[in-house]
Amino acid sequence: MTSSLPEQDTIPADWIVPDWPAPANVRAVFTTRAGGVSEGPQATFNLGYQADDDPAAVRTNRARLLARTGVPSAWVAQVHGPRVVDAQAALDASNAGDPLQADASATNVAGLASIVMVADCLPVLLCDVQGRAVAAAHAGWRGLCAGIIEQTVRALRSRLPPGDAGAQVVAWLGPCIGPTAFEVGPEVREAFLDAATPHEREATQAAFVSHGDPDAGKSLADLCALARLRLAREGVTSVSGGQWCTVSDPARFYSYRRERTTGRMAALVWRL
Repeated sequence: MTSSLPEQDTIPADWIVPDWPAPANVRAVFTTRAGGVSEGPQATFNLGYQADDDPAAVRTNRARLLARTGVPSAWVAQVHGPRVVDAQAALDASNAGDPLQADASATNVAGLASIVMVADCLPVLLCDVQGRAVAAAHAGWRGLCAGIIEQTVRALRSRLPPGDAGAQVVAWLGPCIGPTAFEVGPEVREAFLDAATPHEREATQAAFVSHGDPDAGKSLADLCALARLRLAREGVTSVSGGQWCTVSDPARFYSYRRERTTGRMAALVWRL
């Protein structure tokens, strides 16, 4: 695999640099709690304005992210849906103070990062194997069930040269709430089963393990397993990552399920 290390030697040691078979011109990083100026529950590298943090601290942290990666990020207002936008349009809207509502972005523009924020939801980074386009998706269970991953893969491929719609794409799954921590009600399981294709149904059922009082119908859900099924729908079978649980590592990761009042981390990908 290729470790997609940003060229700048300024990435905190605690951050995660994806280990995935991305081409040499693709860079990616996942931030953690380390390296910022926020205080209290958001300490220290909170990147989300919606996290009840001091806006000045968030601005400082975002400026540090820019300095450490060397590329601007296409921030979006995430709404747990399936909408994907162009990263340049998202950057322009964010710079104008009116970020686009979306849960993913894609681009073939060099030097511009597609980015998503998380604090338990699953971040998914994507690129084609020739490094001509990249994308980032925020996959909470609602967006995942509604098709955010499929839409993001299609948006990435639409930015490739004509005739390359079937180009090979690779994916990286970042830290999210793990399969031993994500308790959901029966409505979540049923939503995924209803959306599953016939050949996905058995694997979808296996992604939910009964938990607690049987009469309550609750399950422990495996977001990464569900994401791999949706990636496979689009022919994406080279999938790396997915081994971190945000809930179980409070020293390194923010977790909304664990703390409610907490910061936001980011996963971003760009091409040189």
